[in-house]
Amino acid sequence: MQWQKLESVEQLQALTEESKKNSILIFKHSMRCNISRMALDRLEREWRPEEMKEVKTYFLDLLSYRDMSSAVAEKFSVEHQSPQVLLIENGEAVYDRSHFEIHYKDIAAATKKVPTN
Repeated sequence: MQWQKLESVEQLQALTEESKKNSILIFKHSMRCNISRMALDRLEREWRPEEMKEVKTYFLDLLSYRDMSSAVAEKFSVEHQSPQVLLIENGEAVYDRSHFEIHYKDIAAATKKVPTN
């Protein structure tokens, strides 16, 4: 996966605008959490770049950028979780999951680009 680091409020504003053209995936990760590491590893193993060409991926390190996690939660009206994925389209969170509910096939289906079979 080609992760872009999410480190600033300016980036958050820019990716919100960008979500009007492309789907945006934000992965909120705690470097100290084994569950977060497992969810990230599984997502990266299952990710199919050929299916997700129009999805840009952003990685938020919660320990280094805790204030960004709060900004993301407020901006997209979701409760903070870790680990957590959010799919942003047209400036809104259209999908969010946390912990063991993070699955590639569900994210792909939520983008309406890949069938769920």
